[in-house]
Amino acid sequence: MRFASLGSGSRGNGLVVEAGRTRVLVDCGFGPRQLAFRLARLGLAPSDIAAVWITHEHSDHVAGAWACARRYGFRVFLTHGTMMACEAEARGVEATVIDSHEPCAFRDLEMQPFPVPHDAREPVQYRVSDGALRLGILTDVGEPTPHVERMLAACDGLLLECNHDPGLLANGTYPPALKRRIAGRLGHLSNTAAAALLERLRGPRLRRIVAAHLSERNNRPDLVLGALAAVLGGDVQAVAVADQDNGCPWQTLS
Repeated sequence: MRFASLGSGSRGNGLVVEAGRTRVLVDCGFGPRQLAFRLARLGLAPSDIAAVWITHEHSDHVAGAWACARRYGFRVFLTHGTMMACEAEARGVEATVIDSHEPCAFRDLEMQPFPVPHDAREPVQYRVSDGALRLGILTDVGEPTPHVERMLAACDGLLLECNHDPGLLANGTYPPALKRRIAGRLGHLSNTAAAALLERLRGPRLRRIVAAHLSERNNRPDLVLGALAAVLGGDVQAVAVADQDNGCPWQTLS
């Protein structure tokens, strides 16, 4: 089982997860041309993707999903709330509404959605499994609830939001209302909160961590690596950072 980020941040998100002969996208914030370009860097084409699993309706996660689904024939899976928020854009697309608590078997993968606190209609994140290995995906979450932690326990890999450094956000140029939204319980995880969550999730199975959804104005990769590596005894080799323009290369779980 392996995964790779096509790009992660406020200008677009997309994650490829592969097991056996099944490849899916989690979110699609890139239009058809950009998606094809980013997939090609991983040695893939749009025809290799079987479906898109959406987390929520914010444009950086869903802006390209409908055009890509129409052009490339992707199936789209999303919650009822997300579907209602995207109803006009989704017309003519093969869309399947999922239960935010129920696992879904899809070819060689099991997709387990779980609800998260975020300022969207019915946002979810996913735990993806091939039956033996587990990848936890957590971005766009204001605070990790006990249920979120249970869903991410005993994962082999983790894509973890590290959106902002609290000091950079507080002293930055964003308007006060936007700062409150980002730092609030329906906003985004700070480096500090992500590191505290990682401390609680650490276990013998968790061997690969990718930091994601970094703010380009309120964070820096070195701050992220420092915060997460401190939890891991200084082991920066266990952490990769997915950025906006390049994402991150294939990460293999075994």
